[in-house]
Amino acid sequence: MSEVTNPFQACNNIFFKPNGVFKAIDEKNNWSWIPFFVVILMSVLPAYLYINFVDFEWYKNMLVNTQYGELSPAEQDNIRGNMAQPQVMVFMLIGGILGPIVVNAILALYLNLTTKSDEENLNGYTDWYGFTWWTGMPVVVGALLGIALIAIEDNHQVLPTIVSPLSVAYIFNVSMESDWFGFAQALRLETLWSVYLITVGITQWTSFDTKKSAIIAAAPFVIIMGVWALIKLF
Repeated sequence: MSEVTNPFQACNNIFFKPNGVFKAIDEKNNWSWIPFFVVILMSVLPAYLYINFVDFEWYKNMLVNTQYGELSPAEQDNIRGNMAQPQVMVFMLIGGILGPIVVNAILALYLNLTTKSDEENLNGYTDWYGFTWWTGMPVVVGALLGIALIAIEDNHQVLPTIVSPLSVAYIFNVSMESDWFGFAQALRLETLWSVYLITVGITQWTSFDTKKSAIIAAAPFVIIMGVWALIKLF
């Protein structure tokens, strides 16, 4: 296992040699600020580029027709009138920044609690919070792919799923009118990659075997998506 000597090397190795990265960040302080900024940037950049690229009048009408089709024409017109491009952009940016911060805070709490039974594990909540930014790095792959697709797209009337090209919604072209659109948009290949990284990280930071680490890593995602699917079905 090659030694990881700096956070920038770690950001590269997290995709190919994650064991060495988690071993290194278990011993180093303040390295997690780098993936924090990378993940936040890549969480907002595709959406920012999309809103500046898309035919906004078309986008606005498409969104109202698919999300508010049950409302009266007057109510729909009122929503259109209150939907300005700068407001939508700010909303997307705020969601892209606060979303990962809140989700990782909850995930870190979960990981801290589920690893308490390991007497050899001396990591506290803040250590696990830093850990979550490394496991979130697969978002970079999806974001770069989304940016590339937007860059080569010549049709300005393109669905917002393009910002998440590794989602089930984009891969299978799930319509925004579908009841399963939100679920399909949330189900992404990056998530599976993150579950794998969490598994690797837990095995590095604790004495748990791979099976137990994988169960801990996958449980919150399986439960959340499973409950969501059951709600949709019933």
